[in-house]
Amino acid sequence: MTWRSFLLAGLSLPVLANPALAHHSFSMFDRDKTVTITGTVKEYEFANPHGWIHMVATDSTGKQSEWSFEMQPISQLAPAGWKADTLKPGDKVAIDFHPLKDGARGGQFITATLPNGKKLRDRAQAASEQ
Repeated sequence: MTWRSFLLAGLSLPVLANPALAHHSFSMFDRDKTVTITGTVKEYEFANPHGWIHMVATDSTGKQSEWSFEMQPISQLAPAGWKADTLKPGDKVAIDFHPLKDGARGGQFITATLPNGKKLRDRAQAASEQ
């Protein structure tokens, strides 16, 4: 290889690595707090780059609000027992989550209690308990 090849390779590396830097951090979630909310599934997205649970919850005044919870990617959810049909619209679930720091309705998913009483976690949470 000539010095030009090394130079070209050196200049190309940051351009090729840039997509890896595009992923967001989880600093928007308050990991010092854990909240539980019960509601009805509106939509469940078993997708990459992250799964999502969207649900409607009713507060103590009877007002309904939509909440959204960001999950891990499929590669981490599937080994923890999640499937594309684990949740369906209308299912009643309880979600444990780290809330958003800005107070918006949503957070980082930790655990779901399914309609049959079974609890499912994301892969990272399940691995930390072993």
